[in-house]
Amino acid sequence: MSRPAPAPSAVHVPVLLERVAALLGPACALDGAVLVDATLGLAGHSLALLRAHPGLRLVGLDRDPDARAEAARRLAAASLADRATVVPAVFDELPGVLDRLGVEQVQAVLFDLGVSSLQLDRPDRGFSYAADAPLDMRMDPGAPRTAADVVNSYPVAELARVLRVHGEERFATRIARAIERERAREPFTRTGRLAELVRASIPAATRRTGGHPAKRTFQALRIEVNDELGALARALPAAIEALAVGGRIAVITFHSLEDRIVKQTLAAGATDRTPPELPVPLPGHGPTLRLLTRGGEAPAAAEVAANPRAASARVRAAERIRRAA
Repeated sequence: MSRPAPAPSAVHVPVLLERVAALLGPACALDGAVLVDATLGLAGHSLALLRAHPGLRLVGLDRDPDARAEAARRLAAASLADRATVVPAVFDELPGVLDRLGVEQVQAVLFDLGVSSLQLDRPDRGFSYAADAPLDMRMDPGAPRTAADVVNSYPVAELARVLRVHGEERFATRIARAIERERAREPFTRTGRLAELVRASIPAATRRTGGHPAKRTFQALRIEVNDELGALARALPAAIEALAVGGRIAVITFHSLEDRIVKQTLAAGATDRTPPELPVPLPGHGPTLRLLTRGGEAPAAAEVAANPRAASARVRAAERIRRAA
């Protein structure tokens, strides 16, 4: 039996809260503005923005029923539920969600990527290598594929690719081959057995640095199970398209794979698309976005000291300056 989950209200610390509030604030201040929190989680950022801007409405998306329930509870406790709509959806479903709600344009969009405190602090969800639990990792517990399915069924070459690409794991092939040997003896069902196998597969000298040896493998499996990078690559252009002129988007990432997608997408929108051989910009080819951050901004040292989970966070933001031609 797993230990009881800690009270979410005791553990949830929104990352980069003040910076996100400053970046999205001007767009949220408009009366009747709509904020889409595409990764609602425990609603920490959204609660702060709703409190700061009395005319703001929230559309919050999350695939995790536990997160939606806790977010709804927090919104109700703050007497903000009447200005919020919580939707069971993955963020790449954003266009369909807005269409069903009759929302043509929004003024702000927030993505806070990665695993929420609620998921990390519930061992039974299988996201953490720090406690033995079912090898699950689904953000939507009703989704068909678990981490155990990936570990036990992927061919060794495909499993190595997942670990190498999604986890940036140097020893991906070695780990995949070890998994192949062990799953032939007995399928993997628990996080503890997998974490120990990964630790044993990595050279001792490497194990002494860089945190837990299984960190990259667990990240890779979580990304694969939930199609996180694919969903992000589909969702960002749709979110930008939904922004009204003057609307703003902010994205918090926690590893380089996410950050690269965000950087490239925002940079493309902030670039003039006139062919370089032409002497003057072509009408309709100018940028549609204005970057609001210089690269990926990191949290201050004081925030990391207070909340170590913020250490790898980076935020990028942009403002919609015109509609696409």
